[in-house]
Amino acid sequence: MLTARLHTVQWLSPQGLHKLAYREWGEPDNPHVLLCVHGLTRISADFEAMAQNLGKDVRVVAADMPGRGQSDWLPDPALYAVPTYVNACVALVARLNAKTLDWLGTSMGGLIGMGYASLPNNPIRKLILNDVGPTLNFTALQRIGEYVGKPVKFQALDEARKYIRTISQPFGPHTESQWNDLTDSVLVQKNGEWLPHYDPAIGQAFQNLSESTNRLHEAALWAAYDNIKANTLLVRGEHSDLLSPHTAETMSQRGPKPRVIEVKGVGHAPTFMQNDQINIVRDFLF
Repeated sequence: MLTARLHTVQWLSPQGLHKLAYREWGEPDNPHVLLCVHGLTRISADFEAMAQNLGKDVRVVAADMPGRGQSDWLPDPALYAVPTYVNACVALVARLNAKTLDWLGTSMGGLIGMGYASLPNNPIRKLILNDVGPTLNFTALQRIGEYVGKPVKFQALDEARKYIRTISQPFGPHTESQWNDLTDSVLVQKNGEWLPHYDPAIGQAFQNLSESTNRLHEAALWAAYDNIKANTLLVRGEHSDLLSPHTAETMSQRGPKPRVIEVKGVGHAPTFMQNDQINIVRDFLF
């Protein structure tokens, strides 16, 4: 079994210097790097199962995005946005000393990957977008906004696990052990109570969400998407309410024109904990 090495790197935002925490599996001098970036309320530990599978062949790296896990919280909630996250990832890539790398981004992590991969002279060789695209279903964003950043806390771990598992049902079927990994990694205990691991301020962007602002974001994301040159794969959960079949089809005809793979029995989003999902990544990388 591979042991995750825990590191931090310092990066610069308009508000100053911050710590970004990340995990690394596999040989530290392996030039084949896979950088994994999690979804909105998730954490780098989500990629443990995949790293155990791929880590003998690839140097797998996964970061806690700012405001999550072991990374610093940001002083201004407005900084919790894709351009800020790209800045943090640029510092991380520089630390990794990778001339090129592959990127797997789930949901928010895919949006960050799109932003990074759209920049001139970026290092991304292969890009995997996990259940995300430039057009996001507004009702799904509203669903996410109903829970993200809300002040929830629990007296008992079992109660907290039940809450995380309930809001994570779209992930699809998992074993009890896998569910415990998915729940426990995103919970912290403070003052005898259990609560989510992230800065509640990451939810502020959803408070003023409207269809008109969503359309403005869409236009910017499509412009970025059309500039992507990396070899791209789009993975969609069969029952996803965030990424529609129509958007996935449109993506396959524009920009990097990715191949689209649909994961059966899963909504938003595949977790890549199951071997059949991990093999999608392996087949694309090699």
